[in-house]
Amino acid sequence: MSMKIHDNGVDRDMTEQEEAAYLEWQKQKQAHAKAQEKAEAEKATARQAVLDRLGITADEAALLLG
Repeated sequence: MSMKIHDNGVDRDMTEQEEAAYLEWQKQKQAHAKAQEKAEAEKATARQAVLDRLGITADEAALLLG
């Protein structure tokens, strides 16, 4: 099944090169999203570790810093 592209007001089938580039872009996009998700999880874990060491909740920290 050929993928479609909208090019200058014309819908047409993608060339093999365009389709390969699109699929590679999709892989990179997914890898980037996974990396961001992992980074956010690590950040949340580190934030919670600091709060645990201080013995306060996130709400209390927000009140202190807000």
